[in-house]
Amino acid sequence: MAQQNGSLPALRTQPKAIFFTDFDGTITLQDSNDFMTDNLGYGVELRKKGNHDVLFGTRAFRESFQEMMDSVKAPYDQCIATLLANVQLDPHFAEFFKWTRENNIPVVVLSGGMQPIIRALLAHLVGEDAVQHMQIVSNDVQPRPGKSINEEGGWSIKFHDDSHFGHDKSLEIKPYAAVPNRPVMFYAGDGVSDLSAAKETDLLFAKAGRDLVTYCENEKVPFVTFNDFSDIHKVVADVVEGKITVKEAAKGRL
Repeated sequence: MAQQNGSLPALRTQPKAIFFTDFDGTITLQDSNDFMTDNLGYGVELRKKGNHDVLFGTRAFRESFQEMMDSVKAPYDQCIATLLANVQLDPHFAEFFKWTRENNIPVVVLSGGMQPIIRALLAHLVGEDAVQHMQIVSNDVQPRPGKSINEEGGWSIKFHDDSHFGHDKSLEIKPYAAVPNRPVMFYAGDGVSDLSAAKETDLLFAKAGRDLVTYCENEKVPFVTFNDFSDIHKVVADVVEGKITVKEAAKGRL
């Protein structure tokens, strides 16, 4: 197990459970990428059309998301400042995160968003100390040729991998799933960036009223809805304490 622990950071403390989670629209109330696109980019209508096309398989997420981000021309530091002023944390996430730390349940953030924005928002919303105790795997940002990211039109998204997702979240989860006598694995998400992770854990939390619920129902993927992290907290605690099984918890729409 030592070698596995070295390559799989969430196993280092030999936890009984691992909580994988999306960031935008899951830990936060607003999706930072959607907010930038709607307010600084090409707008709500084109963004929603792109998400619809991805959800129903007529476009790759990577292509649609690249278009969204390319439509945002504002300097990157201005984008971050705008998001810090407008994006709010799920009101129950901080309490849940504190509980996970007290109970040796690593939280691994798997995001289609960009690392600097995620870290800035988390530090602002839950504190720098929390960020240091969270593994974050995401896309990144890069300067366009001859420019700085803090110039107008100076940045572009740097995808995490070469998949049609841009960041195939299943690639991060599958090595944990292959470990003998592994911990229970949870995943929480809300939208089209989570499709690659939807089938990979023992219990999937899908945010009520969002695209991930539609996908799960269409693809017959077991899940349970949540409205906020208080819902997640109760179910994860019940599963970890042996009060219910993950199969019993996967009740679909509640």
